[in-house]
Amino acid sequence: MSHSLLVVHVHVHVKPEHVEAFREATLANARQSVKEPGIARFDVIQDTEDTTRFVLVEVYRTSQAPAAHKETAHYLLWRDTVAPMMAEPRTSRKYINRFPDDAGW
Repeated sequence: MSHSLLVVHVHVHVKPEHVEAFREATLANARQSVKEPGIARFDVIQDTEDTTRFVLVEVYRTSQAPAAHKETAHYLLWRDTVAPMMAEPRTSRKYINRFPDDAGW
């Protein structure tokens, strides 16, 4: 396979009073997202020193998969639910997988 998986890190800073609600909404979204055929992984990680900070590690199989993900009911519900919980707009960085090879995901 010549193409590599697309790995997206979404950085989220949540208002302290919304950490638990954000976590619950995000885990619900992640559980549905991993069922999408275009998603290889959808990890939710929380900072150990600042629990208001999360990173979503999204691994897409195709270049079309991120757009397809953003059309799903679970994503739209998550987006609208967590928008008022954020202390600042979320940011993302895109990466190309280098190791393990795509089959390892």
